[in-house]
Amino acid sequence: MGEYVIKLPDVGEGVAEAELVEWNVAVGDVVREDAILASVMTDKAAVEIPSPVEGTVIWLGAEIGEQIAVGSPLVRLEVSGEGNVAAGSAPAAEKPVEKPAEPEAPAAEPAPPSKPPAAAPAPRATRPPASSGAPRREGDRPLASPAVRGRAREAGVDLRQVRGSGPAGRITHEDLDAFLEAGPAAAPGTGLRPDSSVTEVKVIGLRRRIAEKMALSKSRIAHITYVDEVDVTALEELRAQLNRQKQDGQPRLTILPFLMRAMVKAIAEQPAINAHFDDEAGVIHQYGGVHIGIAAQTPTGLVVPVVKHAEARDVWGCAAELNRLSDAAKAGAASRDELTGSTITITSLGAMGGLVTTPVINHPEVAIVGVNKIQVRPVWDGSQFVPRKMMNLSSSFDHRVVDGWDAAVFVQRIKTLLETPAMIFM
Repeated sequence: MGEYVIKLPDVGEGVAEAELVEWNVAVGDVVREDAILASVMTDKAAVEIPSPVEGTVIWLGAEIGEQIAVGSPLVRLEVSGEGNVAAGSAPAAEKPVEKPAEPEAPAAEPAPPSKPPAAAPAPRATRPPASSGAPRREGDRPLASPAVRGRAREAGVDLRQVRGSGPAGRITHEDLDAFLEAGPAAAPGTGLRPDSSVTEVKVIGLRRRIAEKMALSKSRIAHITYVDEVDVTALEELRAQLNRQKQDGQPRLTILPFLMRAMVKAIAEQPAINAHFDDEAGVIHQYGGVHIGIAAQTPTGLVVPVVKHAEARDVWGCAAELNRLSDAAKAGAASRDELTGSTITITSLGAMGGLVTTPVINHPEVAIVGVNKIQVRPVWDGSQFVPRKMMNLSSSFDHRVVDGWDAAVFVQRIKTLLETPAMIFM
C-alpha cells in the first residue's frame, strides 16, 4: 500500500488560490478514479476537483471557506501500489497531528485511616417548570409574599402567569426564578411563543464573492439612478406574434432580447456608456463590442453570464445565447469565460421586479439597466383613460464619468425603441 497526494491544480489563468466551498468526501471514504472530491471557487466560477486514482481518503487538507494556494496538498489517499509520496511522509502544508501524552500514573499513597461513611447530602430542591400559560382561573389572586411581589414588579412579571409550587399554589422565589429563566410565556389561548434562536451561517463561496463585489461597487462608484416608465403594449403584441410564428429550433422570446437590441442601438449613439472605468489609473476604456451581462439567480446565488457581441446578434440570436448561458449558470456548468468580460449589465427580477429598484453597478462598468415588472395601468390618451401595459426601467450610472443628462438621454432612447419596436429591426 502507498499514499497518493492530490494537490490543488491550476484552476484558471492567473489564479493563485481558490476557496474551498464543498467537500464531496470524508476521511475513510473509498473513492474511484474520476470521482469528485471537492469544489473550489475562483472569481464566480466553481470548479470540481476529480480524483486521478482510486483509493481511500486518509486526510483532508482544508476546511470549508478556506483559501487554498494552487499546488497545495488537498487530499491524501491510501492506494494500492507505491503512490506518489514516500510512505509515512506528510505534505508540506500538513500539520502533523500529535498524539496527546498519556497522563502519568500517580504514585501510590498510603491508605488513609478508615472513617465512618459520610452521611449522604440531602437532595436539593429542584425548580418547578415555568408555566406555559395562565395557571389559575380568571379573577383568582396569585398567592405570594411581599418580597416575591416586589421582585415581580421590578422584573415586569405578571404573577398571574407564574405557576406556584408552594402550599395552595403560593408562588415562591424559586418559581419566579424559573419563570424568568424560561423567558416570556405564550400568550394565553394562542400557543404563540417568541423565538430567540440565532443561526450562524458562514459566508463562503459565491455568497462571499457577491458580498465582496457589492461592497467594492458601493464603496468606489458614485451611483445615480434614473427611473422612467415605458409603454410596452406594442412590444408585447409583437413578441406574442413572433412567438406564435417561431420556427422549430427558435427560442421563445422574452422581453430581454428586445431590450438587448435596444441597448445596442442606444450605445451606438452613446459609446461612453459601454465602458469600464479604471479609477486607479484614471482611464476610461470604451468598448466597440457590446458584451451584455445578465444578472441571473441560481440555487447558489447571483451570477452574471455574459452574452458576448450582442451587436452582432439579432433578437433570435440574443434569445438563444441568453437561454444557453442561463441554463449553464443554473446548472453550475458555466465556464469562467462565460461569466466574465461584460461591458454593461441588465438586472431583472421578472414578475417579482417591483415598481422601482436601485441597481448596483457591476464594477468596473459604468451603467446597469434594471427591468421592473409589467403591469396594466390606466393611461390618459388625451380624451380618456385606456389600459396599457407599462414597465419601469430603473437604471444606475457611475456619476463620476456619466452626467445625469447623458444618463437620461440613454434611457429615453431605449424607451423610444421599446415603445416603437419596429425601430429595433431597422
